[in-house]
Amino acid sequence: MVTHSKFDSAMSSGLVDSNMRLSHRYKTFTSKQQYQMVLTTLHKLQESGFYLGAITGKEANSMLAAEATGTFLIRDSSDNRHLFALSVKTPSGTKNLRIQCDASSFYLQTDPKNIHAVPQFDCVLKLVSFYMSQSKGNSRSGSTYYIHSGGEKIPLELIKPLTCSLSTLQHLCRKTVNGHLDISSKRDQLPHPLKEFLQEYDAPI
Repeated sequence: MVTHSKFDSAMSSGLVDSNMRLSHRYKTFTSKQQYQMVLTTLHKLQESGFYLGAITGKEANSMLAAEATGTFLIRDSSDNRHLFALSVKTPSGTKNLRIQCDASSFYLQTDPKNIHAVPQFDCVLKLVSFYMSQSKGNSRSGSTYYIHSGGEKIPLELIKPLTCSLSTLQHLCRKTVNGHLDISSKRDQLPHPLKEFLQEYDAPI
């Protein structure tokens, strides 16, 4: 579970393939919009290099065991009620967080007692980018998010993804372009094929 603390106060907040695979499960979607959101997200995750698909939490723990704190990956959730999970190395070992999905957004599982708004995103990559920007060393807002696990309260730090495949030079360039804050104002000036290429993966990670 994840809660949020701002300026160290007590205030809390929340945090289909055999080629497009929903691995060995069925998922009922509430609308065509939700189905399209999940499909688009899955396509981007497969391009990301840190989506490991249908590995188990135990396998994720093993892969992250020797990595630095803040290293993470995205995988299929082992819980049939959910699609994706975030596995992250913390000072207390690897923690596995379910990524919730409603009709129009993704968000991290939070403390049931949480009364504050949970950050929601229409793509898992945007969710990851947000928590990376809030992590230690990157946050300018003073916000800290916490994982609640086994009675522990652990800062959620997403520092770098555990990449499982080599990226093409084109994809590396695309991520670099996406990392420039002023690119959105200049996208319309780009040739159509290049604009489409950037839209297919619009995250800097």
